[in-house]
Amino acid sequence: MALPQSALSELLEAFRAGEGVDLVRESVRVALQELIELEAAERIGAAPYERTEERVTERNGHRPRMLTTKAGDVELRIPKLRKGSFFPIILEPRRRIDQALYAVVMEAYVQGISTRSVDDLVEAMGGTGVSKSEVSRICAGLDETVGAFRTRALDHVEFPYVYLDATYLHVRNAPGKGGQVVSMAVVVATGVTATGEREILGLDVGDSEDEVFWRAFLLSLKQRGLTGVKLVISDQHAGLVKALKRAFQGVAHQRCRVHFARNLLAHVPKGQADYVAAAFRMIFAQPTPEDVDAAWDKTRDELATRFPKLGPLMDGAKAEVLAFTGLPREHWRKIWSTNPLERINKEIKRRSRVVGIFPNAAAVIRLVGAVLIDMHDEWIAGDRHYLSEGSMAKLYKTSDTEPVAAIESSDM
Repeated sequence: MALPQSALSELLEAFRAGEGVDLVRESVRVALQELIELEAAERIGAAPYERTEERVTERNGHRPRMLTTKAGDVELRIPKLRKGSFFPIILEPRRRIDQALYAVVMEAYVQGISTRSVDDLVEAMGGTGVSKSEVSRICAGLDETVGAFRTRALDHVEFPYVYLDATYLHVRNAPGKGGQVVSMAVVVATGVTATGEREILGLDVGDSEDEVFWRAFLLSLKQRGLTGVKLVISDQHAGLVKALKRAFQGVAHQRCRVHFARNLLAHVPKGQADYVAAAFRMIFAQPTPEDVDAAWDKTRDELATRFPKLGPLMDGAKAEVLAFTGLPREHWRKIWSTNPLERINKEIKRRSRVVGIFPNAAAVIRLVGAVLIDMHDEWIAGDRHYLSEGSMAKLYKTSDTEPVAAIESSDM
């Protein structure tokens, strides 16, 4: 590939500067960046500032992406498009030459496998062996990448829908084999943009029932620029509910209907569980908000007659479980529960199963963060929107005229 004049000039300037510049790494960066720009031009149908009949969209700035190469870490700039999405082939998740190698090293590292065993694993994959210092370097590189992802700005677009959920992993709470193994919550936030695309918003590890933990997590999202939130979809973790009242006052809260159904069934004899579950599901098969509301009340009365404990439970949860009815009908199936996060949690569990017990919370964030970055890139690179732009336009019309149950302030 022959570099264009602009790229050659940039490289020449780096050579002239000399001092403090890694010339090999800079050469790699310039070449890779040129490959990305070339692929983007093919995708768009025109080079920058070029007018052609084949053009299908326009550039809309860039987003940074760190890539680990044999020449070192290089920061690349991925073009964003006004219409559609673009993610270069050379950066596609799981297609980088070193990705599988680094994953094996990391999995071995977090399990405490000896350096000799790590070498054997790497050599089995065609590598040349890794020393302790090399493992440390890889960890530091991944920590930097995951850290940048977790703290990136979120002010590039509004996120009307935000999903929050937790899954649990085993973590040693003190260094060494003598530390106690505890179950810790891995909390993940995802969002749907104003144009119907999905992004991973945040990740943290802590106690899912601790209000202080949840409040710090939610406030960090807002401090990074999260705006335009109209509905938060989550389970009813005690700490989360209290934190939402402080951090997202005035925002509607959708209590996950799947988790609430499980709460109902916990108060029903096993022989009657199928009957109660079927009756509850019928509520959500109704076509209009009015029909859903009426079905809820009818089902509540019928179930309370046979199972008195269910009446108060349904009365207290109605506003939050039915919050979705104040939003576009096309969105209901994707916003009335946290099920859209199930694939994420399953992938986290699958990867974590290899590790078993994590040595510390930092190791959890390192591995789970890498999983989430891959998912995020897949979503950004995909051509399909999670929710159509047309239905998202209805969201803003609906929310201006039909209020939904909002989170109230609390001094609890």
